[in-house]
Amino acid sequence: MIKIDQPIVDYSVEKIDAVKNPSGATDDTTTHKEVGERSSGQVILMHEKLDRPEVLLGSTYKVKTPVSDHAMYITINDIVLNRGTPHESRRPFEIFINSKNLDHFQWIVALTRIISAVFRKGGDVVFLVDELKAVFDPRGGYWKAGGRYMPSLIAEIGSVIEYHLIEIGLIVPRPPDPEQQKLIAEKRAAYEARAQQKDAFAQGVFPAGAQLCNKCQTAAVVMLDGCLTCLNCADSKCS
Repeated sequence: MIKIDQPIVDYSVEKIDAVKNPSGATDDTTTHKEVGERSSGQVILMHEKLDRPEVLLGSTYKVKTPVSDHAMYITINDIVLNRGTPHESRRPFEIFINSKNLDHFQWIVALTRIISAVFRKGGDVVFLVDELKAVFDPRGGYWKAGGRYMPSLIAEIGSVIEYHLIEIGLIVPRPPDPEQQKLIAEKRAAYEARAQQKDAFAQGVFPAGAQLCNKCQTAAVVMLDGCLTCLNCADSKCS
């Protein structure tokens, strides 16, 4: 037991090598036990008094949507907590959004300030992803490459934040359970089997996307040297 008679005005964490027994020699057994007891408590990752460091690690994501002629660049900067310890982790600290399109300038500035304030407050920030992805544009959303529907530009920002949180390990993606994977595999196999079925009279020797020939009624018309030419009967618009 150590009795503290004076107010605590400062503190520091000793390294493992600096913890010694009364004889002056390092006691590995006692050291690991003490360190384990100190690290077994709740670790406070971030609070509102945390000052911004001079240098932050960041990632910039380019977002090109069909609703705007200009791309949008989303930069998320992270702060490294407990650097050099087993509890080292990255947490989002601030976000910036830049674009040449000034139509959304006001709400983008407001949104970045609010999201950055939530990041700096600490705690669980994963809820931001669900809230942003649940915003729908009354004029309708758009389709992204790969067949993914995006209900709004705000939802696009939420998807970028979700991807970043996965990259830094704050969100652990959960794959489908075995039953869902089995169902997906069965549905995919059934779809591929239907897609492979062809007409009994289909030759399948002409290029995909060939047009129907008016002379021989065969889907074999392609563009050759600037003229539509049938590869089955050699009929050409230029002859």
